Amino acid sequence: MSLQCTHVTLIKVTHPDKRYCEDCVKTGDWWVHLRMCLTCGHVGCCDSSPNKHATKHFNASGHPLIRSAEPGERWTWCYVDEIVAGELAA
Repeated sequence: MSLQCTHVTLIKVTHPDKRYCEDCVKTGDWWVHLRMCLTCGHVGCCDSSPNKHATKHFNASGHPLIRSAEPGERWTWCYVDEIVAGELAA
């Protein structure tokens, strides 16, 4: 039995328009990798970054899906279902 994300119908934004963590720029911090919210387009840093802004955005907003905002990566992650929710078209 394979698990499926129950939130893919909530995707509204599919491509990042920023190549920086919005919150780290405000505070003068740095990031490792970027993640983009598929509901509102917010770009935040990954959990390997000191501030974990993408996860903080999920906790504050409840927006369940993110995608990698790194060049060449298309995977998505669902915080609620805790699974890779697939890949988006390039």
